[in-house]
Amino acid sequence: MLLGWDYVTKMCIDWTFYFFQIQLKSLAEEIQAIIKGLEKVKQEFVASENDGRVSEVFLKTLKEFITVVESEVASLTNLYSVVGRNADALALYFGEDPARCPFEQVTTTLLNFIRLFRKAHEENCKQAELERKKAEKEAEIEKAKGINLTKKSAKDS
Repeated sequence: MLLGWDYVTKMCIDWTFYFFQIQLKSLAEEIQAIIKGLEKVKQEFVASENDGRVSEVFLKTLKEFITVVESEVASLTNLYSVVGRNADALALYFGEDPARCPFEQVTTTLLNFIRLFRKAHEENCKQAELERKKAEKEAEIEKAKGINLTKKSAKDS
């Protein structure tokens, strides 16, 4: 079971570090920049429609590109929305107001929680190991006393 907990806490810490590096505000700005770029490409497509046969291949390629990019932008926007909702839910879980608690603070709180949890888990495992060793020693001592009493009884008979 120890390996399972170690794995889970390591994965949580890895993901926390990963998300800690992401700032939702800058991510939102990047998404907006991508959307603006897509709009410029669409404008180029509309402007090229009147160029005639010369730009037929260009128009076909551009149309396919726009279709793919629109799908990817929709997917990215959806993922961003999900991350925002999850960040808000995480803030609520830790008793914070999502409107007043930025994502970076939520991840810092989560990281601290995970570190403290892992430390407590390691201490509990060490304590359990010490108690197990102590019980083994006591059992050996009791066993040795039992053997000595048996030998002594045999000599007295």
